[in-house]
Amino acid sequence: MMQKNNIMSITQCKLLMILLLAHTLSPAQKGISKPNIVFIYTDDQRFDAMSIVQMEQGKKARFPYLKTPNMDRIAKEGVRFRNAFVTLSLCSPSRAAILTGRYNHLNGIIDNYHPFRDSVTTFPSMLKKAGYTTGYIGKWHMGSQSGKRPGFDYSASYLGHGRYNDCPFEVNGNNEPTIGWVDDKATDYALDFIKQHKDGPFLVMIGYKSPHATPLPPARYTGLYNSDLLTKPVNERSKSAYVSFDKPGYAGTDKELYSWTDSNASRVKPYFRTVAGVDDNVGRVLDLLKELKLDNNTIVVFTSDNGYFQGEHGLYDKRAAYEESMRVPLLIKYPAIFPKGALVDEMVLNIDLPSTLLDLAGVQPPEVYQGKSITGIIGKNKKKWRTSFFYEYFYESNAAVPTILAVRTDDYKLIKYPGQEDWTELFDLKRDPYEMTNLYNNKAYVDLKNKMEAELKKLEEETMYSMPRNAQKRPLDENGRYLPYSSIKKNSK
Repeated sequence: MMQKNNIMSITQCKLLMILLLAHTLSPAQKGISKPNIVFIYTDDQRFDAMSIVQMEQGKKARFPYLKTPNMDRIAKEGVRFRNAFVTLSLCSPSRAAILTGRYNHLNGIIDNYHPFRDSVTTFPSMLKKAGYTTGYIGKWHMGSQSGKRPGFDYSASYLGHGRYNDCPFEVNGNNEPTIGWVDDKATDYALDFIKQHKDGPFLVMIGYKSPHATPLPPARYTGLYNSDLLTKPVNERSKSAYVSFDKPGYAGTDKELYSWTDSNASRVKPYFRTVAGVDDNVGRVLDLLKELKLDNNTIVVFTSDNGYFQGEHGLYDKRAAYEESMRVPLLIKYPAIFPKGALVDEMVLNIDLPSTLLDLAGVQPPEVYQGKSITGIIGKNKKKWRTSFFYEYFYESNAAVPTILAVRTDDYKLIKYPGQEDWTELFDLKRDPYEMTNLYNNKAYVDLKNKMEAELKKLEEETMYSMPRNAQKRPLDENGRYLPYSSIKKNSK
């Protein structure tokens, strides 16, 4: 009898060990077939440009009328990362960072004007070696790079920004005209790819043009949100130092300074109308995966290449190191592994996505990758995670934003503008989430200032930062200070 009890006890222990081990194994080790991967990303979509975030914000929501049921569907069926960021808030650089898992000062794409030639250690090329069929659909950008997209088996893409209607695509480098709204057509190509490769494993990346400026929604949404009122951002008056420098006429009595949202209604509503168009197409992709019974073993990633200002700090566009620019939506659905409706508050980066997807596919990420797999911060038993990250931006002659280096922690942010030290900014993000009060020269925050300066220096070393040789330099005056952007533009004509 004693022997039987001992046998039962040993069996129970073995079962317990198996259950515990299952939580630490990769999908491949669990006996799950390699997951398909659908990676969807938009262009210039703010982190809060989803109705699920607007509802969460409640009375503080600026865009409560926004409806994105299909993006919300991914969030409800998967994981929503509430603090997702890019390491350089600009189209081509962010796309290159996503492909390579590396900072732009190392991967070579520091602006929007250079083609991307790397097809060696990109995560799609690594997946291809592991048996995946890979496809790239839609906006690629990378200057006006043409031809079949490097590292992919198939591509249906277009030059540069393309155009919203009747955009000609290049299918494996061959011109093919289309009729209709560009993101509808991109989705058509993507659905065909999924159908053709449903036996998998496959990776398809879908780059949508929307809501990039100047946003032109599909005809079905021409009048959407017409009756909804616009709300000004609370930090519209909080000008950055470089904006005040470039436009010295801005002052407390200057009414133009405080009317950005009113005067740019032609930008705000079309922006969200194109987001609605994208949401339709996200739904088409999700519906096909369900129809083909692929949804359980398919990883769906939804994110954007960068955020976008809608009047915050009196700005539109992106590039700057403020939250609205560098923060992006990030949703990941993988029913076979991830819990439904989970929320993650740790800071995750676009360069983490390659390591994450390779990890889930059972492929070892290359040592040169600077991002980390985020699988360890999903669920209850979370691994130790980053508490700060490094941000960079390099001056371009077509934009007023100067070169930027920044460090963001869970609670604070330091922003530096090399060559213009008096523009340096320090924010307490917990007390001042809209970045309205610069603490850098406040004597009460000297210790914090020194701590953040040290953290920035440490991260520069860890990321092997150096100024790229091909970085543009903003013209200086005779005293070695930046020229106002208006003067640069005037002198360049």
